Amino acid sequence: MTAGKTTENKGAARVPSASAVDRRARMIESKRAAILSAALGLFSRFGLHGTSLDQVASQADVSKTNLLYYFGSKEDLYINVLRQLLEVWLRPLQAFSAEQDPIEAISEYLRVKLELSRDHPEESRLFCMEIMQGAPLLLGELEQPLRELVENKVAVIQTWIDAGKLAAVSPHHLIFSLWATTQHYADFRVQIEAVAGKTLDDPAFFEDTLQSLQSLILNGVRPR
Repeated sequence: MTAGKTTENKGAARVPSASAVDRRARMIESKRAAILSAALGLFSRFGLHGTSLDQVASQADVSKTNLLYYFGSKEDLYINVLRQLLEVWLRPLQAFSAEQDPIEAISEYLRVKLELSRDHPEESRLFCMEIMQGAPLLLGELEQPLRELVENKVAVIQTWIDAGKLAAVSPHHLIFSLWATTQHYADFRVQIEAVAGKTLDDPAFFEDTLQSLQSLILNGVRPR
């Protein structure tokens, strides 16, 4: 009887503790984050075809086998990097709501987007590279989630216009202009530094750039 119980206990599956499960979850998330960060740096410099999984694995300090456990292929890894950066870049736009004062909302949006250009230039350059190549791996994201988000915010801007809070400008072109003016400082960082001798990392240059963009954009959309 005792021997039977012993055999039965040996065959029973051990249930991991809550702390062990949490520790494993944090380890997995840490590995994924390290791989995504390494991939972002390499993809933004060399593109999809100029980057190998061996390079990413080496940069992330993981084995190639381990990398493929988290991401099934180089294309899968690339798409995950693009999705992550798209989420970061679009988060400020999601904050637009009809209840806000439009001048304050657009002014703050310019600040946040310029901070993203300063703090995340690699993400912006990679997104720009993908778009210039025709967005072959990101087209689905652009045609559905991005388009839906933009149309939702176009409706918000149109509400501001209808209420007389903004001039009668094209909501779509306003959004495109906000993207173009702020992301230019990340995508063409080298050109900006060559011409101005400064980048957004210089606090004084950042504030001067922000005030200039706010003046240009806000004076164009204030009610006539």
